[in-house]
Formats: sequence, structure tokens, C-alpha cells
Amino acid sequence: MTIHAQNKEVLYDFIEIPQALMVNPGMNTSYNWYAGVPFISGIYAQGATSGLTVNDIFAADGLDINQKVRDRALNSLSKRDEVNGIFQVEILNGGFRGQKDPANFFSFGMYLEGYALNYWPKDLAILAYEGNADRLGQRFDLNDLNASGQFINVLHFGINRQIKNNLTLGARLKLYSGIVDINSTNNSGYFETTVGQNNLLRNTLVSDMRLRTSGLDALLDANDNGESLGSLLTKRGLFGGDPGLGFDLGVTYNINKQTVITGSLLDIGLLYHTTDVTTYTLNGSDSVEGVEIILPEALSDPNADFWEDLVNEIEELIPFEENSKNYVSFRPIKFYSSIRYNFGKQGEPTADCDCDIQTDSGDRSLYYLNSVGGQFYAINRPRGPQFAVTAFYQRRFAKVLALKATYTVNKFTASNIGLGINLQAGPVNLYIMGDNLLAYGNIADGNYASFQLGLNIISWERN
Repeated sequence: MTIHAQNKEVLYDFIEIPQALMVNPGMNTSYNWYAGVPFISGIYAQGATSGLTVNDIFAADGLDINQKVRDRALNSLSKRDEVNGIFQVEILNGGFRGQKDPANFFSFGMYLEGYALNYWPKDLAILAYEGNADRLGQRFDLNDLNASGQFINVLHFGINRQIKNNLTLGARLKLYSGIVDINSTNNSGYFETTVGQNNLLRNTLVSDMRLRTSGLDALLDANDNGESLGSLLTKRGLFGGDPGLGFDLGVTYNINKQTVITGSLLDIGLLYHTTDVTTYTLNGSDSVEGVEIILPEALSDPNADFWEDLVNEIEELIPFEENSKNYVSFRPIKFYSSIRYNFGKQGEPTADCDCDIQTDSGDRSLYYLNSVGGQFYAINRPRGPQFAVTAFYQRRFAKVLALKATYTVNKFTASNIGLGINLQAGPVNLYIMGDNLLAYGNIADGNYASFQLGLNIISWERN
């Protein structure tokens, strides 16, 4: 099981912002310590759809909605098209430089994350919308059903160390507490209708399908069991839910004083689902030809329920089963990399860092007014890896303001323009970021949108 795309291309390598450590634990840091304001230090939301927008179906364009569904969804979308959404809220986030060895920078925090993902079930949608009457001999692929959702809490601890003047490495340990998990992936089989021998039609079902849930039933029944939903969510979020373990890795390397390359691997980990687990399976294969009434034998039992007999026959041939076995789910591995060229030297660091680190070492980006470069992103997905390529330009205005503009090409759009604004007012750090800004005029007609904001207190000088 994997989750939705979560490319934070505007935040990545935005070194003035402490939260950029979350997407590269090996990022160079110039501050002595920082403290995020609880619950608003990092807020992130994203929604994406490929191949279809809300406006494509519901726009007041005078066209028949049934025809639009048929033309723009059933006949146009493939099983690789998807709809997804994600949110993250930081509960705590902070970091500090080591006093005995200032080459070390430590970070810690906790955040909530939730997502939902659904690939377009093309064959099943056609079957549900148009039926099988005019599609004899067509196999409807059950693998088209691929959906998942998850709600977790994450506690993390990281260390960032400047190894050499031009090299910084970082790692982060993550402790997961799963609150809710729902997934139905890796299904296989087909449904097919052909001409029958003993009846008009013969229906064949070959199925290996599974739906797994953890923590869902108790949440739905919380009020009936005398437990408030809020207390149950809090209990599971504070390590009373499904346990998990993961880690992040990151690196920054200065090729020279103006050229920097970075890379990171995130969410290498798993969860072990043990809380309120229910797994539904449909596994088997057979063919039936509907209700068979053989005369005159059928007249001997006028009370016979032929439909019930048919249902019982199908359930016996292809059993629908339920169990409570624990299971493991893997987090998606995300990969970031970038190359950046800095120019327009301004003579002194943007932030006056007195951290006992050599002032001519490490990432000197804060010495320059401009940065330009490219970024690459990849994430493991159920239907194969997804990629994104980003070009960016960053401009710094003394110690107060930094802007980063991005242009990204990904699965959802080829014209994704993003903008990030970082404001430093004394120790107060405020950042706001948005993606796919061209679609903000009509969100319903856009394929992708994301938004981030945060508020931190930063100490640039050693106490």
C-alpha cells in the first residue's frame, strides 16, 4: 500500500524556512534554534485529479450531464487516472544547535497526516453505468479497483551534521501511530458474460480481491460504545494505535562556493496494523448461467426460491470471507534531488549567524541575492512510480524577504506555476506557498492545487 503524491517543490531547498528540513534532513542550517508555533507552524493541503476536473462534468455549458459522463469519464479516463487529497498539520516542531559541537543540529516534532486516493475503476465504472447486456465476451478487469486512505500521527527526531566544509548529512527517525487505514489494492480477476448452454447467458467470475481496514469499525461505533470520537482519536494518535517505524535521509554537497546539489529519501518505513482489523476477501472462480428452471420437475416444489438458491450457489463457489488477521503496510518512498546555482553576492549572510561554524563553509546560499536551478521528485505508487520535474528561481531581499518561483511538470499538469514567500521580521518567521496558481481563478477547472503556511520563531545568533 502506498499513498498519494506529496511533492513539496516550493518548500524543498528553501533553506530560510526550518520546515524545509522535513523534506531534506541534510539541508544546511544557519540558525541556532527555532520553535514552530503549535498547530500553525506547518499546515499543508493538496488536492489533485488527472484526466478530469469537476468543471468537466458540472459546468453549466448546456450539455447533457449523462453525455458528459459518458464522453469525458467513461470513454476518456484510464485506470491510471486518479483523484487524491492530503492534509498535514504540525502539532510541534522545533530544533536547536548542539552546544558542545555546533556542527550538529537537532530537530524534533509531531504532525498529523491524512490522505485519500482512488484510481479510476474504468471497467467497473462501465459495468455499473452501462451494464453488460451489450458487452458479451468483454472481460471487466477487477484490477481496476485500487483505492486507499489513511490517517496517522508521526513523532520524529532528526540530526543534521556538517561533516566537511562542503558536505552536510542528515537523518530522521519517525515513530508512526496509525489511527485509521483503509485499502483495497493489488486486486485481480475479471467478470465476463458469454452465451450460455443451458440458459441465455453465462456469467463467469474469476476473483482475487481484498479490502483491509484498521481502526475503522471502532470509530464508526464510538458513540454507540459510550466513547467520544475525540478521545478515541487522541488515544490512537498518541501511540495507542497501529505502531510503525520509519526514517528519512538527506544530503547537501557544495560543488563549489556557488553550486550546490542536494538529495533526500523520505518515509522508508512501515506500519503494523493490529487495532480493530477487518479484512474482507472474495477469492475463487466459477461460472453460473442464472436461474435454471427445469420443467416439469420444478412444478413438484412450487415454494422453491430459485433466486435464493442462485445466491447460495454463487457464495458457495466463490466465498466472501471476513477475518481479523493483522497486516503490514509500507509507507511510500519519496525521492528528491536538486542542483542550484547562486549568484549576485550581497557581501554578508542574510542571517547573522554566530554559531561557531566556519563562516566560509557549508552552504553559502544566504550570501547571494539569487538562486536558480532544477529539482527532481519521484514517489512509489501502486500503478508504478510517478515523477515531477521543477525549474525554480529564488530572490532574496536583504534579511527580510525571500521569494521562490517554480515551474513544475507532473502527471496532473504541465503548467504548474508555484510561488513561495518567506518573511523574516526579527525573530518571527512567516511563510506562505501555493502551487498551480494559474488554476486559482477557477479551482473547479483545475487538476491540481496545494497550499502551505507556517509561523516560527527563529534565533539566528548563539545564546
